[in-house]
This record gives sequence, C-alpha cells and structure tokens, in this order.
Amino acid sequence: MINLRALLIIAFAAVCVPQLCRGQQLPAVKDLIKKHDSDRNGVLSAAEVAESTYKRQFPRWDANKDGAVSAAEIIAFRRRFGIAADGSRLNPNANRNANRNSSRMLPIPAVSELARIGAGKRPTRDQARNSAFVLATESHAVTGRGYWILTDHNDEKYLDSIAKLARHRDAQVIRVDDLGQLAEESAALQKLHTQFQAAPPRFVAVAPRIESFRENTLLALWELFATLDDDPQIDVLPGLLLASNPTSFSRLVDQSIAHRPLSKSALQPFALSQVPSVRELRSLQKAGILRKHFAAHGVSTPTLAVYTRDASEAPRIDGEQITNVVLRGKRDFVKAFAAPVAKQFADANLVVMHGHGIPGMSCSVDIAAIPDNCQGKFVLTGSCFSASPRKSDWPALRQAPGGYSVEQRDAFVVRAVDRGALVGFGHMRLSSGFPHLFPVLETWLHGGTVGAAYQELLNGLIETTGTRAGGFVVNEKARPAQNVLLYVVIGDPALQPFQRLTK
Repeated sequence: MINLRALLIIAFAAVCVPQLCRGQQLPAVKDLIKKHDSDRNGVLSAAEVAESTYKRQFPRWDANKDGAVSAAEIIAFRRRFGIAADGSRLNPNANRNANRNSSRMLPIPAVSELARIGAGKRPTRDQARNSAFVLATESHAVTGRGYWILTDHNDEKYLDSIAKLARHRDAQVIRVDDLGQLAEESAALQKLHTQFQAAPPRFVAVAPRIESFRENTLLALWELFATLDDDPQIDVLPGLLLASNPTSFSRLVDQSIAHRPLSKSALQPFALSQVPSVRELRSLQKAGILRKHFAAHGVSTPTLAVYTRDASEAPRIDGEQITNVVLRGKRDFVKAFAAPVAKQFADANLVVMHGHGIPGMSCSVDIAAIPDNCQGKFVLTGSCFSASPRKSDWPALRQAPGGYSVEQRDAFVVRAVDRGALVGFGHMRLSSGFPHLFPVLETWLHGGTVGAAYQELLNGLIETTGTRAGGFVVNEKARPAQNVLLYVVIGDPALQPFQRLTK
C-alpha cells in the first residue's frame, strides 16, 4: 500500500520545490523573506517572487488570500509536508504525533456531554479554563400580561417607530426623562416599580437613547424587574430596542413586525471563531460543538476560523465548508471577508462568534468587516465588549483579555443592528462566552422568544451570583458579580426567532 503522506511529500517536492528534487535543503523561512522582501515590510507579495522559483508557491502560501504572505503562513504550509521552518526535514513521526496531540488538545464534545453548572455548583478548573460547560437555566413563570415599551426617546422619528410597534403589539408606552439616571434617582425608579406592580406586563421592550445605554441603566432595570414579587428573579420577559440612528431603529421595528419564526429548512448558521495561540483553543472548540450540534439536525454550518500570528500551527477543525485565515499581527484584524466567506456570511441568518474582543472588534473581526446589509440576521457574539456603551458608568479598562488595548469605538453588536441585524447578543464588559451564550441560543432553538431567553439567562446568573434586591447597581467600583449581569440582547422580546428545532 502506498504511504499517502510520503506521496504528498514527493508531489510537493516534484511540483512545488525544485530544491528538493535536486537534493538540496530549502532555505530558512527568515532568509527566504529577507531575500525577496524588496520593500522590507516583513511580508512577501506576488510581485516580489514573480521572477523566482517561488512564483507558483505564492498562492499556496497565501492562506488568507490577502495578497501578502507572512513567515507564519509559509511555516504552516511547510509543516503540512514535513518540512521545518529552517528548511530541514521534520522527524517522520513528528507530524503524526502532533496530529494525535492536536486531537487531544481539541476534543469536540456534543452539547449533551457538557456539564450544566447552576447555583451551588462550580465548574472544575479544566471546565472553567476551556469554557467547557453551560450555565444551567430554566423557565420562570411570568404572571403579568400584555406588552410594555419603556423609553426615554424624545425624537419624533424614534417615537413614530415606537408607536408603530405599540400598535402592532397592543402595547402601553411608558416614557421617562432619562433611563441613564434610574440608578441614581430612587424616586423615578420607585414610580416605575409602583406602575409595574399595579399592572404587571409580560413583555417589556426597553428603548433607551444611545446616550443612556450604560451599565448602571441595565443594572437598575434588573433591580426593578427582580423586585416585582417576593422571589429574587426577574419577573418579566425583557428585550432592548437599540440603534444608533432613527433609520436603523425604524428598520429594526419594521423587521420585528414582519418576522415569522424560521423553520429548520430555512435555518442557515455561520460560525466564526478566533484562535489566539496553539494552546488557547476553546473558541475553536465551540465552533466544532456548534457544527456537531446542527449537523445532528441535518443543518450544515459554514465556519471561519481566524488564527492570530502566534497560532499559525494550532490545530484545525476537520470537515467541509471551513475557511482558515492566519493574521499577520496582533492588531491585524479582519477588515473585509474574502469572497467565499462573504457569501457564506451573506447567506446566513444565524451568526455565532466566539473569541476575544474589544470595542470595535469581536473575535479578530473589525466592525469595518460587518456587511452593509445584515437584514434579518441573528448575531450572537461571546466576546468581551461586543455591546460596549459609548459612555460608561464604570472605571475604564486599559487592556482586555487576550492582551488587546481597549479604545473607544462603536460596539460590534450595535453596528450589526445598525446595518440590519434583527437580533443581537453581546456583553457590555467582560463576557464569559459560550457558557452564557449557548443557553440563549438553545432557548431560541426550542422555540422560545427573545425575551424568554434573556430572562432565563439573567435569572440563572442571579442565582449563581446570589445577587439580591439592593445589590444590582454598582456606584463605586465594578465587581465581578455585577459584571456578569451586563449581557445585552437587542431585539423585540415577543419575537420568536425559530420554530422548535430541538426537543
């Protein structure tokens, strides 16, 4: 039997690398780049190798198809054929052992195999390190009826859209001066509390001005909604209606009114994960978990895995419809999708993202890469700062997980909604990612509403943190217990994203 790996190496040598045919060792990657990098920018272009023996190699090296080849891309390409960065042969067993180690490093469990962690139970160190668990949530009965819209908008363009949604939902509109001041104005909060207790609603759509969309605004709302009866849990089904301009806000409302639950045959997911290093694979694993989860229902999940420069040799997910992109530097975010990925993103109606983030970037994707038309999409991102406010109530962070510098930029999820997304999920500050994102998606796939999924997530977090009345709002410093309650779900709370997909 022919050894397939040997055959690949022979083909690689015969077709692509003349030096190997002549029994010569390939030059070290650093020397190769130094020799041909005529503009001294640290990467190679097709023009720089056009007159060399590497002309045919260039498109094979260019893994992310951006027209520039880094040392990491050449190294990753060589390793596939048993060649080291210095041009020598690798140990014949090295790649075989590496592949076995990669399988151990990147197990892809089914969702049913993941621990459900609730109040009184903590994830193991390994589960916590790899985010390999799911927050335990359950439905919580709401005794109220009807639909309320709570807003501090005073611009007639916004108010016209709110009135349109109110007519569609037969909703009551409650206007306040400034939702951003609820945490500081006890009288205003108490007045709302009295109104809610007198006629408890089922759904509450909160429509803040972009200026009043802040951390303590959210926490004051949870204080209000969690104190409508004697139990410590939120007793309404909430959702946020938020956009940066009246046109986007109007489109959000119009889409919400027109939406009908998507059937399984109409569901088109797209997964995106960031791989920061050869060891930090938890986000890549989550893409694999989602692919397995949807595949069990006959639904394919095109996937983009974005590898940072330090992760060029990290494991890859096996399967079809997977695109791997290797970045050249830490600040080299994806600012535009290559054509095949752009089409997959455009075709998708459910986009799920995992990885690090800062304002303006989620999972190594810059807000500039968000397509102009995100009409009808459900966008969930588990990264930090994916729903960051323009004005913060909390102390500024200079650096986010992953070593990224925090700067003031628009939030990824808000930008997606501005460009037509129907529902967005993100976090104002430091997110826990998959363990808290998946319960929301799961409720949707069970046929639940946007508001039910949001309420169940918040109630699960309230139980695990032990947060109680009087302890939601932070006035002096941000504490982890309150940070975990800063998840944001933008969308009509009564909207049902999908028909029931799973039992």
